[in-house]
Amino acid sequence: MMDGEIVTATLVPPGNMTPNSSMTLEQKTTFAFVILLFIFLGILIVRCFRILLDPYRSMPTSTWADGLDGLEKGQFDYALA
Repeated sequence: MMDGEIVTATLVPPGNMTPNSSMTLEQKTTFAFVILLFIFLGILIVRCFRILLDPYRSMPTSTWADGLDGLEKGQFDYALA
């Protein structure tokens, strides 16, 4: 570089043209949809980590035959009739 030379870098396009900073309706809809997908992904990641850390918490403690008075496990079909 030569002495006295000034190097500048700007984000503004050259000339008097101003960039159109407004987004179209399609871009806004796409942006909102992507944000919703990221929120959904975050919820799924948290849920998966919770299941991995404590897998037995989400399992019910009772069996399907609990609450059937006087019936054996094989007689469940007869209780419905």
